[in-house]
Parts: sequence; C-alpha cells; structure tokens
Amino acid sequence: MLTRREALASLLATGAMPTSFARAKDGDPTLILTDGKKPNDARLGPPITLNDSYFPFKVPATLEEWAARRKQVREQVLVANGLWPMPEKTPLNAVVHGLMERDGYTIEKVYFASMPGHYVTGNLYRPNEKSSGRRPGVLFAHGHWANGRFHDAGERAAKASVDAGGEADLDRGRFFMQAIPVTLARHGFTVFQYDMIGYADSTAITHREGFTDAQAELRSQSFMGLQTWNSIRALDFLLSLPDVDSTRIGMTGASGGGTQTFIMGAIDDRLTAAFPAVMVSTAMQGGCICENCSLLRLGTGNVELAGLFAPKPLAMSAANDWTKELMTKGYPELQKLYALHGKPENVAAKAWLEFTHQYNQKAREFMYAWFAKHLQGKDEQPKETAFKPVPPKELSVFDEKHPRPKDELGAAELRQKMTFASDDLLAKLTPNSPGRLKPFQEVVGTALRAMVNVEPMTTKESASIAAKKTEAMIGDIDVMKSIVAWPERQQEVPVLVVLPQEQAGLVKPKRAVLWLHPAGKSSLFSDGKPVPALKKLLDAQIAVAAPDLFGIGELTLQKPARVDEKYAGFTYGYNRSLLANRVFDALTVIQHATKDKNVPLDIVAWGSMGPIAVLVKALAGDRISKTAADLNGFRFEDIQRTDDAMMLPGALKYGGMGSFIALCAPGDLLIHNNKRTGVGKAAKTAYDAAGAPNKLVMHGEKLDDAKVVEWLLS
Repeated sequence: MLTRREALASLLATGAMPTSFARAKDGDPTLILTDGKKPNDARLGPPITLNDSYFPFKVPATLEEWAARRKQVREQVLVANGLWPMPEKTPLNAVVHGLMERDGYTIEKVYFASMPGHYVTGNLYRPNEKSSGRRPGVLFAHGHWANGRFHDAGERAAKASVDAGGEADLDRGRFFMQAIPVTLARHGFTVFQYDMIGYADSTAITHREGFTDAQAELRSQSFMGLQTWNSIRALDFLLSLPDVDSTRIGMTGASGGGTQTFIMGAIDDRLTAAFPAVMVSTAMQGGCICENCSLLRLGTGNVELAGLFAPKPLAMSAANDWTKELMTKGYPELQKLYALHGKPENVAAKAWLEFTHQYNQKAREFMYAWFAKHLQGKDEQPKETAFKPVPPKELSVFDEKHPRPKDELGAAELRQKMTFASDDLLAKLTPNSPGRLKPFQEVVGTALRAMVNVEPMTTKESASIAAKKTEAMIGDIDVMKSIVAWPERQQEVPVLVVLPQEQAGLVKPKRAVLWLHPAGKSSLFSDGKPVPALKKLLDAQIAVAAPDLFGIGELTLQKPARVDEKYAGFTYGYNRSLLANRVFDALTVIQHATKDKNVPLDIVAWGSMGPIAVLVKALAGDRISKTAADLNGFRFEDIQRTDDAMMLPGALKYGGMGSFIALCAPGDLLIHNNKRTGVGKAAKTAYDAAGAPNKLVMHGEKLDDAKVVEWLLS
C-alpha cells in the first residue's frame, strides 16, 4: 500500500535524482531554486544560429533505431519545406528549343511550369552520339555564383585558379558552370542544369525576397521550399525524357546547389547517387534564405540530412571554408552509418584545403568518377578535357520566338496561388466521415509533431526524463517541489505538485491534473492559500501538477529571445518558437508523470495557455483523459509579427486551431472563450467522424473557474 507521500512522489518519481532544494524564505512560496539560480536549461542562453560552431550527428546503434530516426527527420524536412503532403503535380508543359551542336555534346534551352504561373529555366546537355539505349541522367543545381549557369569568373580569377592548380586552362577557370554538364555529356550522361530562383533566366522573383513575413511563416511558404519544389519538378522533367534511364539518376551542386542536392537526396527516392560539394559540414549550415526555412534543422544538421540518403551512393568534397573539418567531423559518422547498412563503399569524401570555397577541376573529376562508377558501372576516372564555352547570352532560354510566359507571377501572386492549392489539398483530407479521420490525423498530426519537434510518446523517450525533487509545505498544504529534467536535451522544467489532504482509506489520488497558467505554478496560491479552483480540485481528492513552462516563472528569460529581423527562418530553423517550447515542456512533464499510468491525468489550461493545451492534448493522445482549455479568443490568422509569442511556423497551412482541436478527437475536450475563432465546424466534424460528438463541449463565452472545474469533476 502506498502512503500519501509515496503517492505524491509517484507522480514524478521514476528515474528520480535525489536533490534537496532550500525553501524560499521570502516572496513566492512556489519557488524551487533560490538565490537567483535558474534551471540548467540551454534554452535560457542565446538562440542557436546557422553559424554556431558545431552541429554533430550521433549515429544510432541499430538499423531499427536509424529507420525510426530517418522517418522522423525526413518528415521534418518535408514539413519545413511546405511539402507535407506533397503538392499536386500540375502539367509541366515543357518547351525545349534552340538545339546547339557542339564538340561531343548538344545543348538545348528549356523552360516549364513547376506550378501554374511559376517557371523553371535551364539548359539540357546530351551526348551527340546516337544511342538506342537509355542513358543515366544528372540534375545539376548551381550555387550562389554570380548569374548562376551564366557565370563567368573573369580572366583574373580564372588565371589565379590555373596558377593555383585548381583548373587546367582559362576557359574552365572562367566557365566551370559549363564545364560540369559538358564533361558529363561527353561521357554519356544527359544533364539538366537549372536556375535557382532569381538567377540567369529565372527573374520573375528576386532572390531572397518575397517570403519573409509572418503569413509566409504560418503557411510554410519559403524561398527554400519553392526552390526545393523546383528541384523536384526539374527531376520530373529529366525523367520525362525518352533517352533517360530512370533507375540511374544522379544529382550534384556546390554551395547552395550542394544544399539542394542533399535535401533532394533526403526526400526524393528517385535519386540513385548524389554529390553535394562544399556544403556538408558540422559548421555553418547555409547562409541564404534559399538554404534555410523554419523547422528544418531543429535537433539536426547538414551531416544527418545528407545521411538520410544512406545507403545509396553519396560522395562529398570539402575545401578551406566551413567544410574544412569534414574529414574529421561529419565524414567519420557517415562512414559509421553506411557501415551499419553494410555498404561502407557507398560513401566517400575528399578535401582540398589548398583551395577556398569552390567546385574546381579536382573536385569535379572526383564527382565524374563517382557517377561513372555508380551510374554507369565503370571503374575508371573520366577526364575533363578542354571545351569552347558558349557565350552566356546564347544560353538564355527566352528570345523573340520564345518570349517570357505572359502568366508568369511575382512572389505575392504566386504565394496566393500556393495558399489556394494548399487549402484545397487540406480540404480533401477533411475528416467528415469515420474513414477519413485517421488519414487526417496522420497527416496533420505528423505535421504538428514536426512543428513542435517532438517524437511520438514512447517508453524509451520517457525513460530519458528524470526528476529532482524535495518535499515542502506552503501554509498547511503538502507540496513536492520538482525539476523535471531531460539531460540529453539540456532542458529542465520546474514543477510544483500538490496532493489533497489525507483522508481515511486514501492511499493515492483519484486523478491528477496538469495545471497550465500564464503565471505558472505561482498561480496556485494566493497569500499562502490555494486559489479556489485548486482548493476545489484538492477537496475532490485530485492531485495538481503546475509547471513553469518556457518563458514563465523560473524559466523566464532575462531578455526576450530575438527573432532574426531579416528572416525568421534563421531563428525558427534552429530553435523552437516560444509556443512550441511551451508545448514541448508540457509534453515532457506528461511523459514523466504518466510512466506507470496508475493515475489518470487531465489538463486544465487558463487564459493564453488554452491553445497550448489543445496542442499538448493533440500530441499526447490517450495519455490525457480530459482537457479543459480557455481558447482565449485566439486565432493564428491574427498573427502579424514573426516574433509573436504565439507564432508556430506552419500552423495555418494545416488549418490552425480548428485542425488541432480535430486532432484531439475522440478525447474528452472542453473548449470555451472561442467566439469568432472559427474553430467550431472543423472540431465538430472530426468528433462526429470519431463517433464521439458528446465528448466535445464548446462555449463561445469564457467560463468562470468554478464551471471549468465542475466539468473536470463530472
């Protein structure tokens, strides 16, 4: 039989680390740490940026663990890029024209619509020898070199490259962007070299502009996401060619093109081999908005993102830039990952530290050999030979006979179309029948996990969480002062647990309630006495656990976290938003408190914590019995600033609060203070589909505390 003290401890006991906390002598009696001390939580320090010194990759111990991790990170990449679920692929209507016969190869000019009103432009290189069979194809994504595929480094830079031994002649030094597709075509590959947005012929949208406001964040509309979609459609085009073998497809690119290469390797199974140059690194992760988007690198980095391609053939080059430590930081982990798959020969890397950031002849010939081996079955070193460059102007896709399409859209108009298309796709998932509820919850639930960056709740994850605790009293009320700690994540959450007074025959509480309040655990008491709502719960023999979520109480930041003013993706791509951190903290407490599942757990959320409680319930599933949430009149649609405390990148793409309430079905849910929020229809539709219409209770007006507690006790 458990004593009352043992029952109190059981709420936060498993894996406990005994620590004693001194009682606060003055001020807030719910304080856990005294003398101005703060929890040992990394989030209280400066936010992570793309330039932080180390983004490690820890290789899982087994293939089973890697499979689960790979699935989670891949879904995160898709959600981050606005590609979950994958948008509808509309007709490309590709135009191929302007055939140019060259020495050993041909060049053609290409443009097609990756989506209505948005065009991908580029050049198609083919061997000029006739062949009845299909050839391997290569997708070539350029980086941030001036003018992209039109790039001319100039004679001075070319001479310096030749003198340094990086290039064989001035033509290759000036026009390495042409050297790559020319050489590959001469060696039997069909190559499509396409423009990044804002480069060469892709000028309808200026590079780095048009996707940086709050609504873009809420809709998961980013420059990187659009560029990644263009890469997917460029691969669609390459695979549509009758001379291309769909089972032998490679992709390469340097710098920003390297980012596109390993991102495509992470999400598109059609690639056979990949060669990202001077980009895979545990250091700087990519300096442009076309290489960053919110949610992308939460808990991960470029090395792991590249590793998602395993066990397919992956090779990389490094130079005297942010990739200079690749051979000792990053590459050994990738070797270990490929060895885990039994394919150690399928990963390779070389570094040329005598050269700065580049894709020169030495790195290119490493790439040619890699593709020859894995796409042509040739164990040889294809040599790059001299060629006569085509003047960039002659490579341009548009001319008098082929003018720019009249329906080409700028960023604002294109984003509007993207929103309509995304909303239509979500509407098709509306859970208006029992058979559609599960697919809806799988799609939106997966997206929400990525937005909060949390794994599905498992016993293994719970085992990583422990509690440091001590017994205390506030007035005549027994409390447990605890810090729930997740050491691997450098996260600590202060929690105050209050048990009802002992009564005859009672050995443990009937239920427990997770109390979420804008003032945190300090909201439980007033003048040393429990507030009326707490007293009513205690009188009903219900235990209450109140955390200080991130940014509240003992987790208050000394200064508000700064969101990058130029582009929020530079912040939210590496750090959870404030709202997501609060959801994550609540889930951490729940995972720890429900390890043994002996005591049913409910949630009550007051004021601005109501929307957070909905997200918590949606992610916690049946670990929560009943949820009562003040919606506080909140709508994601009203957010106008990227640094808003309620910002959650991607929230509107997946339907906002209405969809997140729908994820809670069929759980017992009380929503109040939701007038004019527009959540009712989606919520009721989902609960009807779940066969549980009576488990959803909604009140447009704000309920008083007594009625909320009455519902919890019913």
